[in-house]
Amino acid sequence: MGTSEEDYYHKKQPNQSQATNNRKHKLQMLIVVVFTNLVTLYIFAGPSLNKVKSFSGYTTQLTSSSSSFPLLVSNSLSQELNTTREQLVASQSLIAELNEKLNSSNLLVQALLVELARKNNEGSSSTGQVWEYFIEQTGNIEVKLAVGPHKLPLGKAPTTGSDDVYPTVGAGCLRLQEELAQYLTYDIGGECPVDDVFAQRLMLKGCEPLPRRRCRPKSPVGYKEPTPVPDSLWSTPPDSSIIWDPYTCKSYQCLIDRKKMPGIYDCKDCFDLEGREKSRWLYDNGALDYGIDQVLAMKPPGTIRIGLDIGGGSGTFAARMRERNVTIITSSMNFDGPFNSFIASRGLIPIHVSVSHRLPFFENTLDIVHSMHVLSNWIPDTMLEFILYDIYRVLRPGGLFWLDHFFCIGHQLNGTYIPIIDRIGFNKLRWNVGMKLDRGADKNEWYFSALLEKPMT
Repeated sequence: MGTSEEDYYHKKQPNQSQATNNRKHKLQMLIVVVFTNLVTLYIFAGPSLNKVKSFSGYTTQLTSSSSSFPLLVSNSLSQELNTTREQLVASQSLIAELNEKLNSSNLLVQALLVELARKNNEGSSSTGQVWEYFIEQTGNIEVKLAVGPHKLPLGKAPTTGSDDVYPTVGAGCLRLQEELAQYLTYDIGGECPVDDVFAQRLMLKGCEPLPRRRCRPKSPVGYKEPTPVPDSLWSTPPDSSIIWDPYTCKSYQCLIDRKKMPGIYDCKDCFDLEGREKSRWLYDNGALDYGIDQVLAMKPPGTIRIGLDIGGGSGTFAARMRERNVTIITSSMNFDGPFNSFIASRGLIPIHVSVSHRLPFFENTLDIVHSMHVLSNWIPDTMLEFILYDIYRVLRPGGLFWLDHFFCIGHQLNGTYIPIIDRIGFNKLRWNVGMKLDRGADKNEWYFSALLEKPMT
């Protein structure tokens, strides 16, 4: 979508030095020469080669039939034959000349590639120049201010070796020029557009993190102070705590009743805190369902203190851990529901990042990482392997990775997922596999749950 990244690399900025401009002109002349030679080869070689083939066939036919050729040949036929032979000789000479030009063109192309490689080594394809070209293309001044470089007021920073600072913006935004320009079109200092769905779609396309904006989000009308902890952990917040514009439902009661409605919704019954959420992770059936207390008992008391729940829905896993003095950050997306706002209303910590996002934690820091259903076979294998290595990265030695109800097809279990997990290097503390039967055994659908440990050494 838009210009490729290589095109950005080669785009020049107006403030380059004269030497850089001269090199640019030389490269342009070089490209023109190469293009001209190739066009010449195309124009003359094709017709000439065809003539060679036809003339060759013609002379061969004449030779093969010479035994029956009449003794008396007309002068006009002899002249035509002589002319044909002369044209053949001329065509052969032309082909030899074109071959020489082609060899010269090849040398020029090689020289061009060497020059381009040298320019790349000089840093002409830096990320900064790519963004500067992108900013120029959008024509949106707010894009320039939001994602462009800013001069440090105190000069060159020893930590970066530069006097420029770039806001952190997802590289996927480079492919989404029009969408990013739309996202950054608003009244500066005014109220932000209610474009949550559009912004989240940008994130899911790889434009993550999104750039900051200089506007104020819309506030709910009649907002009230939240319910104090611990009552908030199991209380449905008032409707006045939410901006409902982006969602199909316009009240929490609608979200609670959605479990009775036809259709597919993300985490369909997650907002009903008196339903299945109330009993999640309280009981361990010795199979796919692990209990929180049984998992915590695998480690010395008090050593599981902080962690992450990937794709944690409405935050119930974090609520159960909070009751056990464990702080869990819950990542969640707002798929037609205010999941992040609901998690926060429970007195828990939401983080609005997709599963594609690198985990925003330093290495060897978390005691536990949990994920239920989100990590499954819908994720491409290579991407999943990157995610699992990232989880391994942020866990401390001895930290736990609780992979909860990973869905797959039967042949994928031994053929794909067990080898991937083995490559990461976790120790297996628990491992359970069970068939998913709600759609019939013939579907060959399976779940597996695992409690994995990052080795101490």
